Amino acid sequence: MYWQVDGKKNNMAYWLVKSEPTVYSWDDFVKEKQTAWTGVRNHLAQIHLRTMKKGDTVFFYHSNIGLEIVGIATVVKEFYKDPTSIEERWMAVDIKPKKKLNNPVSLATIRKIKSLETIALVRCGRLSVHPINELEFQTIMDLANKKA
Repeated sequence: MYWQVDGKKNNMAYWLVKSEPTVYSWDDFVKEKQTAWTGVRNHLAQIHLRTMKKGDTVFFYHSNIGLEIVGIATVVKEFYKDPTSIEERWMAVDIKPKKKLNNPVSLATIRKIKSLETIALVRCGRLSVHPINELEFQTIMDLANKKA
């Protein structure tokens, strides 16, 4: 079963990107309407950026302060040379906001859920871009849609 976002079946890949809200928040992202995801200098995170495809779904996570998934974005442009680097090896993708989560899902909550114990957000805490599998995506969406 695929999770539906805005009534549409989503069979694309799922990702999570992190940003410190004091540097670039979900609200900043929404105001811009689209952004180039630049400045990623970790080799594994770069592999993930190169794997992202147009239409893939991306969780937007507030790191450092907040420590929670706050929204859903979509990849709108696949990888290209990162304009913030003079080196050819660093790539970026473009993403646009899709929707704010009804209830942000905190790292503390994620750590309590058995089906999320192997999520990269917990295992590789410093990685700024990583894949999310379908079960993880569905579980997080269920948490985000629970009534408080």
